[in-house]
Amino acid sequence: MLRRVPSEPDGPGLVPQAMKVALSWTGEPGRFEELTHEQLIDQSVRAAAALTRAGVRAGDRVAVHLPLVPESVIATLACGRIDAVRSTLPVSLRAPELADRLRSAGANVVITADAGFWEGAVRPVKSVLDRALARGGTDVRTVLVVNRCPRPVAWESGRDHWWHEALSVD
Repeated sequence: MLRRVPSEPDGPGLVPQAMKVALSWTGEPGRFEELTHEQLIDQSVRAAAALTRAGVRAGDRVAVHLPLVPESVIATLACGRIDAVRSTLPVSLRAPELADRLRSAGANVVITADAGFWEGAVRPVKSVLDRALARGGTDVRTVLVVNRCPRPVAWESGRDHWWHEALSVD
């Protein structure tokens, strides 16, 4: 359960709790991100609102098909905020396996990445999801795509939405 962090310093000369680093992430060479408590809570609130706009309600499943990136933590917190169930789909799955897991999960929304960087190379993530969805038999109607690697990505209008755009809606 998330708790509100005080906006006042914890004591003389101390940094307010909200400004302390809550998440440090080191990824592909040269990529490092830090989120404070305040930023992490803000992003999770925005993500929860985006999921709600996508039709997710308490008890619904949200499939998370992300590499180990900060957005994975944000998605988990967002699901907790709206009492949705996070269903993890490893990025190592091939399309047939992913299609089976999506059918089993019964998720209407999938959060994925355009691509990921591991083992020294950029690897496709969304294209594998697209192939899995093309196999049919899933309930997926919305795909939120985290932009991790600047490269072209196939897009299905009406179904696919950029994560950062969905979170920027007020």
